[in-house]
Amino acid sequence: MRKLAFAVGGVALLGVAALMASGAPTTAQQPGPRPPVADSIAATRLTVEDSAALQGPRQPIFFRHDIHAGQFKMQCQYCHYSVDQSSEPGIPSVETCMGCHLVVSGTDSTDRAEIRKLRQFWADSAAGKPKLEWVRVHTIARHAHFPHMRHLKAMGPNACQTCHGDVARMPQVWRVNNVNNMGFCISCHLERKVNRDCTACHY
Repeated sequence: MRKLAFAVGGVALLGVAALMASGAPTTAQQPGPRPPVADSIAATRLTVEDSAALQGPRQPIFFRHDIHAGQFKMQCQYCHYSVDQSSEPGIPSVETCMGCHLVVSGTDSTDRAEIRKLRQFWADSAAGKPKLEWVRVHTIARHAHFPHMRHLKAMGPNACQTCHGDVARMPQVWRVNNVNNMGFCISCHLERKVNRDCTACHY
C-alpha cells in the first residue's frame, strides 16, 4: 500500500514539474486587468483630463462609477452603507475605499494615479491633515425630508436608479433628475399610488 502511495505521489510530482518546465503561466501569473463580470458593461478608457468634458462636477479623485458599479457590479450599498438604515445615504469615507485599494492598484496609468491620490488622502487624514471632500451632486431643500431607507425598503435595492439614473453607466456622476423639484417627487408618488400628503415630506 505504501509503495502505491509513493508511486501516485511521484507521478503527481513529475506532472507538476513538467507543467512548470513547459513555461505555461498559471492563471495567477497571467497579466492583465481583472475581467468584467459576465453581464457587466465594459467601461470606456478615460483619463482625468477627459473628466472636464463629462457631465457633472469634477471630483478631487476621478472616481469611476461605471467601473465600480457597472463593470465590476458593486452594489451601491457597499460604499453607501448607511442608505438602508438612515435618511442620508452617506458619502463614502476614504477608509471604505481603502478596504479594497490597500490591495487593488489599478490596471492602467490613470487608475494607478487616482489610486495613489486616494492613498495619499488616507495617509494625510491619519496625520491629521484635511480630509478628502467630495463635491455633492444631489441635494434637496432643507425643508423637505427624503428618508432613503424608507424608499429603499419600498422599492428594493435598485431604487437608486429612480432618482439618480443609471449610475452604473456614468463615468462621472451627474444630476439626471431634478430631485429638488417637488413635481418630480409628486409624479413618482402618483405613479406608485402612495401617500401625497404634505406631512409625508414636510415635517
